[in-house]
Amino acid sequence: MLEDLSQHVLDIAENSVAAEAADVSVEIVEDAAGNRVSIMIEDNGRGMSPEFLSRVTDPFTTTRTTRRVGMGLPFLKQSAELCGGEFILRSEPGRGTHTEAIFALDSIDRPPMGDIAATMMALFMGHPEINWNYAHRVNGEEFSLSTEELVEALEDRELLRTTEVGLWIRDQIGEALDGMRGL
Repeated sequence: MLEDLSQHVLDIAENSVAAEAADVSVEIVEDAAGNRVSIMIEDNGRGMSPEFLSRVTDPFTTTRTTRRVGMGLPFLKQSAELCGGEFILRSEPGRGTHTEAIFALDSIDRPPMGDIAATMMALFMGHPEINWNYAHRVNGEEFSLSTEELVEALEDRELLRTTEVGLWIRDQIGEALDGMRGL
């Protein structure tokens, strides 16, 4: 089982990469008043057929050839439902996939957020060819960052692979989240 929500984000986003998405959006909303945390990942990758989509949350359904089980989506669904939340998955061949998991914020079974700043750094650095759009809201305050913004400032997409830029991305996200959470 994945330890925290940031690992789920990484797993689902890597599915988007494997689906040859050019654009991937990651949106996280922490809402104390609404007692919920939601994670949404949307891509414009290959998408899934209706038949595959109906089976994809079964751990014995996977497109991988290296192993015969796929645990990411089933664990995310199980975790959300265990926490009094819900799991939403929509996909259309040739159009992409929308994955959303909602958790009750106060559920004792809710995994911790984990290091979302390091997760996003890994995605931006590891796949600079993808247009990443990251938005994170905490009780109405929002921080966002996109590959397009960074490429415009850097004037070279390949600089996203550098340690200096990666650490800057991680630090910007971490500082923004700490500020929104009052830490």
